[in-house]
Amino acid sequence: MARLTFMGGIHTFDGKDLSKDQPLVTLLPKGDLVFPLSQHIGAPAKPLVEKGDSVLVGQIIAESDGMISSNIISSVSGTVKAIEKRLTSEGKMIESIVIVNDHEYTIIEGYGADCDYTKMSKDEIRNKVKEAGIVGLGGAGFPTHVKLTPKDEGKIDYVIVNGAECEPYLTSDYRLMLEYPHLVIGGLKIILSLFDKAKGVIAIEDNKPDVIAKFKDLVANETNIEVKALKTKYPQGGERQLVYAVTKRRLNSKKLPADLGCIVNNVGTVASIYMAVAKSTPLTHRIVTVSGDAVANPQNFYVPIGTNFEEIVEAAGGFKTQPKKLIFGGPMMGTSMFTFKLPVTKTTSSILGFIKDEAAVEESACIRCGRCNEHCPLNLMPIGLQMAGIHNEYEKFLKMDGMECCGCGCCSYVCPANRSLTQTILQTKQVVLSKQQEHHELHELHKNHAENK
Repeated sequence: MARLTFMGGIHTFDGKDLSKDQPLVTLLPKGDLVFPLSQHIGAPAKPLVEKGDSVLVGQIIAESDGMISSNIISSVSGTVKAIEKRLTSEGKMIESIVIVNDHEYTIIEGYGADCDYTKMSKDEIRNKVKEAGIVGLGGAGFPTHVKLTPKDEGKIDYVIVNGAECEPYLTSDYRLMLEYPHLVIGGLKIILSLFDKAKGVIAIEDNKPDVIAKFKDLVANETNIEVKALKTKYPQGGERQLVYAVTKRRLNSKKLPADLGCIVNNVGTVASIYMAVAKSTPLTHRIVTVSGDAVANPQNFYVPIGTNFEEIVEAAGGFKTQPKKLIFGGPMMGTSMFTFKLPVTKTTSSILGFIKDEAAVEESACIRCGRCNEHCPLNLMPIGLQMAGIHNEYEKFLKMDGMECCGCGCCSYVCPANRSLTQTILQTKQVVLSKQQEHHELHELHKNHAENK
């Protein structure tokens, strides 16, 4: 079987055997639920409820507040306890709606009703997705209704379903594809109905042969959907790497996949589109992997968004020993945190607990081995970019295409000197972006001053 891939990248210990064979477990929360108003790229949602208000499952409790924003939907029925800042797995204090769960799970009218998307207009489908509060569930959190509304829909010729799940230890997408493939296929058909010239590609890493076989069988009679096997390599699931592997088109930081004729969505996002459009069920739940060698019983849970991770870890048997390292998301691009008493958000794919902190090692001088260059999937020079960042040489950083770094972590992973390459490069990118914003604002200020003379 031909395997699609890209240049560079790394082969990691994947750790997926810990949880991949455990069927999904539905978990009902015991305590309060917390809904941060920023669970997506773009402007925070605007609260529609106040302290003391009663809410239902499926009710919009905060609405999108801008072109790039997303609704927040209640996953339980109960009473609004507070609207206050709460800590999230991104390490930020975010304004959040806190709901006391009444454990009745009373739904709004029409929740779960069957709908025939073939009788809907394209605008009606997109509005359903928007109302449902769907964002990229692979971690990026980009509002999906915006992604499904490109400038020129006639140029879209590929709809790619990202089933790579290349991050080590994560198996939430695997379980979704294995147990509920019809949701993914149904969601893909809905997306394809928006783009008249597009073909669908379900792209899956070849370390999931059972899933590849299942999907190939299910779409055997579909004329515009095919399943493609990807070589198992990190970061195969990165948007740029995936688009290149499937289409051989090169995506950079200045372009969106739509500019290259592609719409790319994670399998969880595609399944959520099906549930929203065909089943009138907004985004209220997601699948979360609990894994790592410190976890007693690694597995995957289907949980209401807003659930406290402490309850999920408890359901997995707790920790065998106090973990030295807690990571939310994958070990390559996730966030290390000091507590697991945090809410599940739309973009939280996992919590990982490890007995040892493998990253807690001392840096040494670069030995000029070139491994970081060799494994960078974007053909950058990570050590040069790190040195430019350390010495505040921002023009040099730009000339070396530092803004193209996707933060995948391959360079840091292979570095025998344990250099904090990825961290420094990403920090430098933030500084450069801040300076560019300051320059733009200063330019606009001078422009307005001149116009008002």
